[in-house]
Amino acid sequence: MSFFCFVVKFDSMKLVCSQSELNSALQLVSRAVASRPTHPVLANILLTADAGTGRLSLTGFDLNLGIQTSLTASVEVSGATTLPAKLFGEIVSKLSSDSPINLVSDELGEKVNLTSKSGTYQMRGLNADDFPELPLVQTGASLQINPLIFANALKSTLFASSSDESKQILTGVHLIFDGNILQAAATDGHRLAVLNLEDAINLNSSTNLNTNDKIEVTLPAKSLREIERFIGNYKNEEKISLFYDSGQVVFTALNQVVTTRILEGDYPNYNQLIPESFSNILEFDRKPFISALERIAVLADQHNNVIKISKEPSSDLVKITADAQDVGSGVESIPVKFNGDNFQIAFNVRYLLEGLRVFEEDKICLRCNLPTTPAILSSIDDQNTFIYLVMPIQIRS
Repeated sequence: MSFFCFVVKFDSMKLVCSQSELNSALQLVSRAVASRPTHPVLANILLTADAGTGRLSLTGFDLNLGIQTSLTASVEVSGATTLPAKLFGEIVSKLSSDSPINLVSDELGEKVNLTSKSGTYQMRGLNADDFPELPLVQTGASLQINPLIFANALKSTLFASSSDESKQILTGVHLIFDGNILQAAATDGHRLAVLNLEDAINLNSSTNLNTNDKIEVTLPAKSLREIERFIGNYKNEEKISLFYDSGQVVFTALNQVVTTRILEGDYPNYNQLIPESFSNILEFDRKPFISALERIAVLADQHNNVIKISKEPSSDLVKITADAQDVGSGVESIPVKFNGDNFQIAFNVRYLLEGLRVFEEDKICLRCNLPTTPAILSSIDDQNTFIYLVMPIQIRS
């Protein structure tokens, strides 16, 4: 199976389109426009009008992430140009939604007149020939993904990826497509989120994978956040097509295309970080635990976000404490079901909160061994679908 993502560039352009549809399309593709472009044209959006199809295509591309969408237009003259994304977007967003927009460019596509019922604006663009084409995916693997399941995979892992560009491979989410199973994982070196989902991949005639095939890719978190928005409103029966080849992954659905580069390097073997057995197991209700952490975080924020969790066998309560030195201290007590020895362990409260907010289940267990070894959060009823590992903070007695 092959997929071509390309643009046809003409000389001039004349069309009429809806303000609301153009505004929505601009908001979408502007997310792929470079904030610090290495070339002036990368600060622009490519517009391509085709009289044959009656559509206006918009493309943003920062050389790493590309987003392309299209809308219905009454195209009198086919053509292409590029316009400054920020200025163009602001003008269109302010125009009246109850009046169509007329777009006319000169033969070089470097001057564009934008006319609505309230007025006329002239913008200077750059020649469409200078705009880089989105990467082609002609061969390689292709598959169809369930949009709601894939959105869940991104929501459950993106937050745990690193923002440190010096650890580039950790700034992405590692995706494994194995038969109809999807595994998504992200880590920043301090915590790890792993989600295993079945029936995520539609193995049908439009997919060139079989049950024995396996694909592993690490994609930038920035690109995946845009894909998460891209599929957020899709219905379960609407499938997303994924094409993978030559260091690029392309997602397509309806009239939208998102292309992203693959991060180079070997992703850490995160499975070996997960302990096989635990000496301490706490079971608790998620929402009251989150509320207690949010209250104690007010103090913890004043001093490195550190909170301590301690448990004594003689009590059915777990204590959560924060000591902000000269500012103050606080203690929260939460009922738990406990199996283990006396223990005390410290965490970054923000890491705990971010992980607990991802869970949909009410009953959660925290499993740990020593105060210096990884702790695992998971659902009591299902300890394998979503696993959240947090490294403790070493504290001095």
